[in-house]
Amino acid sequence: MVFALGPAARSAGYRLEAFESIGSTNAEALARARAGERGPLWLVTPQQTAGRGRRDRAWISPRGNLAASVVEVIDVAPPVAATLGFAAGLALEQALQAVSVEARLRSPDSTDTVFTLKWPNDVLAGGRKLSGILLEAELVASRQLAVVVGIGVNVVAAPEGTPYPAAALHALGIHVGAEELFGALSEAWARLRAVWDNGRGFGEIRRQWLERASGLGQPVSVRTGGAPLTGRFETIDDTGCLIVVTDDGAKVPVTAGDVYFGAAASSGAT
Repeated sequence: MVFALGPAARSAGYRLEAFESIGSTNAEALARARAGERGPLWLVTPQQTAGRGRRDRAWISPRGNLAASVVEVIDVAPPVAATLGFAAGLALEQALQAVSVEARLRSPDSTDTVFTLKWPNDVLAGGRKLSGILLEAELVASRQLAVVVGIGVNVVAAPEGTPYPAAALHALGIHVGAEELFGALSEAWARLRAVWDNGRGFGEIRRQWLERASGLGQPVSVRTGGAPLTGRFETIDDTGCLIVVTDDGAKVPVTAGDVYFGAAASSGAT
C-alpha cells in the first residue's frame, strides 16, 4: 500500500509528497515554505529520524508509525493560526474513528477503542497518549504566515518511560497501516480545515472539540516550569486557552503547559 490523498483532499487542491524516511516532516515543510512553497502540501513518511514534539522534545517514530505535516501560507495573525491545532486534533480523532471501524469490520477480534482529545494537542486512546500534534509558524517573504501542522501517530510502536503513558494502535488491537490512516486523515483534515476557515469557524471547531475533550470537569494540574496550577478543567475559551477554575473560584486562562488530569493531577505527576 502507498500513501495517497483521499478524494476530498484532492478536490480541495492538496498535494502530497511521501518519503521512505526523513529527519522531520515539520522541518522539511518549513524549509520549503522559506523557499517559496505556498501549499497546501502534505509531507508524509512511515519513518521519522529527528522528529520533535512540543518544547523541542524528541518524537520517536520507528518505521511503521505515521509522521505527516501539512504546510500552507495564509493571511492570519499568529494567535488565530494557533487555533488550527484544535482542528488538527479533531481531524485525527475522526480519522482514527474511521480506520478503527474498518479494522473491526475486517477482524471481529479488533477492539472498540475510545479516542479523546487532551489539551492542547494530543489524542488519547483509552487514556494513553497515541499521538501528538506540533503547530509551527513563521513569517515568509510576502509577510504572510507559513503554518505547518505536524501530526505523529504511534501505529506499530509507542515509546516507553514517557511522562504520560503512551499507546500504539497495533497494541490496542487496531491493525491498520500508516498509509490507511493517512488517507483518512487527509480526508478529515480537508473537511475541518474548511470549517475552521482561517479562524472564522473556530466557534464550531471549539464546540466539537469540547464534545471529545479528555478531563473536562475533572481536577487538573498544569505545569509551566514554576509552581503547578491546580483546579478544575472548566472549558477552553474562544482563543483556545485552557480555563482552570481554582479552589477559590478564580478562572485562570492557560496558554501553554503540561496538563495532568484526575489521579495524575492529584499525585503531582511530572
